[in-house]
Amino acid sequence: MGLELTSSFSVVDPRFRKLALPYIHVEKLYTGCRWAEGPAWFAAGRYLVWSDIPNNRMLRWDETDGSVSVFRQPSNNSNGHTVDREGRLVSCEHQSRRVTRTEHDGTRTVLADRFEGKRLNSPNDVVVKSDGSIWFSESMGRPAMSPPSRRTSCSPTASHSRRTNRCSTLPIPA
Repeated sequence: MGLELTSSFSVVDPRFRKLALPYIHVEKLYTGCRWAEGPAWFAAGRYLVWSDIPNNRMLRWDETDGSVSVFRQPSNNSNGHTVDREGRLVSCEHQSRRVTRTEHDGTRTVLADRFEGKRLNSPNDVVVKSDGSIWFSESMGRPAMSPPSRRTSCSPTASHSRRTNRCSTLPIPA
């Protein structure tokens, strides 16, 4: 069984087939983005959220009917997304230079916007570790133009009804 592609794809370099799992079906869900990035899957809701960065919007694809709608606009040029252990969206926002979490009621909580007293430059990609800590990378050059050069861990904690963030940083190996 080989890699199955819909007619909207073609393999330019045959080496790609060695990288793809043979049981994966690849299909195009949407056209119309200038630069799509940062997909996050919400299994319970059966939908996918991703960013169209230059158009300053986030889109939502619904698995149940195949529809695509605007999830958030403006999105602060959000980029990387992930889902935390409680099913909330965590996003890196280029324009606002912060990492946010979208709560179940739709409000946003700022998880990190500063490190060592200085504003973040351009949070880029984000993951949530199994212990609940949030790791993100950021570019140190112009937003969305430079490769990530620092990764930061933030551990949001609750203590006596007061949220605190403990952040630390690690250099990305060259």
